[in-house]
Amino acid sequence: MDRFYFNFKIALEALIANRFRAILTSLGIIFGVAAVISMLAIGAGTEREILEQIKQIGSNNIIIKAVVIKKRAIVEESETAKASTSGRYSAGLSLADAKNILETLPGVNYVSPEIETESSFYSSGLRTQGKLIGTTNKYFESNNLKSAEGYFFSDGQMNHASAVCIIGKGIKAKLFAKTEPIGQKIKCNGEWLTVVGVLENRDVSQTSTQKFSIRNVNTEVYIPVKTMLMRFYNRSNVTVADIKRASAEDEEDGGSTKNPIDENYHQLDRLVVNMHESKDITGGVEVIQSILQRRHNEVDDYEIVVPELLLKQEQRTRKLFNIVLAIIAGISLLVGGIGIMNIMLASVLERTKEIGLRMSIGARRQDIVFQFIAEAVLISLSGGFVGIIVGVTISVLIEKLADIQTIISLASVLVSFIVSVSVGLLFGIFPARRAAKQSPMESLRYE
Repeated sequence: MDRFYFNFKIALEALIANRFRAILTSLGIIFGVAAVISMLAIGAGTEREILEQIKQIGSNNIIIKAVVIKKRAIVEESETAKASTSGRYSAGLSLADAKNILETLPGVNYVSPEIETESSFYSSGLRTQGKLIGTTNKYFESNNLKSAEGYFFSDGQMNHASAVCIIGKGIKAKLFAKTEPIGQKIKCNGEWLTVVGVLENRDVSQTSTQKFSIRNVNTEVYIPVKTMLMRFYNRSNVTVADIKRASAEDEEDGGSTKNPIDENYHQLDRLVVNMHESKDITGGVEVIQSILQRRHNEVDDYEIVVPELLLKQEQRTRKLFNIVLAIIAGISLLVGGIGIMNIMLASVLERTKEIGLRMSIGARRQDIVFQFIAEAVLISLSGGFVGIIVGVTISVLIEKLADIQTIISLASVLVSFIVSVSVGLLFGIFPARRAAKQSPMESLRYE
């Protein structure tokens, strides 16, 4: 133990005497460890974010979105209500489509229709903006939403188009910050709606909203789909005369009029088809495509999206990105280890006389080996500690400045630290063995 302590002390004194060189040598280890920690933090954060997104959109969902086709030309001989620029006619996405898919496609759990519109909401002199969504209770099931207060729609409320609504936490905070919302009234487009429920809070990023069609439920008001169609508006009630009139107005002003009839002719904005098994999704998409092609007269005024497949594809992409980051971090550690070995070899040459003197007064070869290995390990050890601090700092800054979720785990810190010490040990062995093999007589005569 005395020899161990004495050799360790000599190594420490040597590093202190050449501390600037030791600091420069440890930079490779510092950046390598920092890269490993930040990379693993980003990877873990990405994994959690994707799992949260899958939970939010629900599993085994197929989303059918309405796509509006501008109608600039009306074919006179047609008596149907909707027209496409190709001359074919489509009635748009409707409840009839939902019923047909539910009855035709095997393996369907349920089909959830959605109608949405931007609206203003009023209550007790307060006003806020948000989306009014017409849907069914299946919507809340498909998106794994729970009620924080009150309850969901009853069968009677949905069947009789009752003037009731369920609000998000954001709407509650704006209109009912000081009162109990259940049983209160909200005015929307001239209609009074009774609040029967409040949804639990859910944070959704802008990226998730745009890419995976995940709604920001906090700023939305939900009503039964029949309430939307009967009390607010039903776009499927547009007649041929309405379209011709809109077309005539459009021609008069050179196409500048944005008539609602021309903007959106779909009864529904979205359908969510939930399958019993995830293995049925691919086949389900093909059958749905066939059903809608037939019902919409081969007009592609819809888009079929499978969010879970998109998420899994993104997960694979991000895993590949994380592997690339890991390789880069590994190269940084490798470069740091090579730097330690170079400096230690240079140190052996500079201290040749010192080595010869120590060996001539009784130091053994293992003492010299331990001295130089201890120097290399101390460099990597200090670099590892500083690298951990830098890596944690970078991870926190990435989360705050780049809005990317990061999770720093104890395992990532331990792995990076153990690797840094191992690098110092491995790359310090060769210079240490080279120093120990020198002849004391030749070392003392070395110039």
